[in-house]
Amino acid sequence: MDTQVKPNEEHYRVLIVEDEQSIAEGLVDMCEYRGYKASWAPDGEKGLEGALSGNYDLVILDIMLPKMDGFTVCNKVREVNRELPIIMLSARNSDQDIIDGLALGADDYISKPFSVPQLFARIEAVLRRSRRNVDFENDLVLGDLTIHFREYLGVAADGREIPFTRKEIEILQYLNAHRKQTVSRQELLRDVWGYDNAESIDTRTVDIHVTKIRKKIEKVPGAPVYLLTQRGEGYMLRPNPDEEE
Repeated sequence: MDTQVKPNEEHYRVLIVEDEQSIAEGLVDMCEYRGYKASWAPDGEKGLEGALSGNYDLVILDIMLPKMDGFTVCNKVREVNRELPIIMLSARNSDQDIIDGLALGADDYISKPFSVPQLFARIEAVLRRSRRNVDFENDLVLGDLTIHFREYLGVAADGREIPFTRKEIEILQYLNAHRKQTVSRQELLRDVWGYDNAESIDTRTVDIHVTKIRKKIEKVPGAPVYLLTQRGEGYMLRPNPDEEE
């Protein structure tokens, strides 16, 4: 498999990790039709090798794979590289599967059978977003937790360290820039995920990411004081809940 790519390659390189040959070949053809360069890895071990090679701009990762499942591949990639965009693709679409995939650092999750236009809308958005230079602010203090945006790390007063994914940090930074304002799901999909037609994107990824963030920043995630839900409107970050509105 040719994995050589120049640093300034004009075309994005996409690695498809999928054990079903017909699906993989279809995705390769569709990627190349849209101007991407695509390669196929038929199992988790080869997928992990390709993902860690530094030769790809995006990984489309199935969950049910021989030799190494997609969750394990995603986890091992994130131990080394927090920047490489990963979209998980699977017939397993229970809430827990989606939560598990996103908790490991996947950027998005798409269930089979999938809409080809929606899949490529997400691919294009993730690729655009990955090439933006995000100027992370230094810190965000939420009670006794200090979140260091640039390090993707939260440090509690007792010294306990809490790792964050890049997407979680991007969400927190965006909400912090609009603190004490309600931010809609569509706004987050447009400005954090980069989806141009956010209203047409059918995904629960925003809600699941917010749930994950609350488990890390709230003492009682089911009764949040920092990251609030404004019913029917969206979310609000309130770093200092005791301040007068």
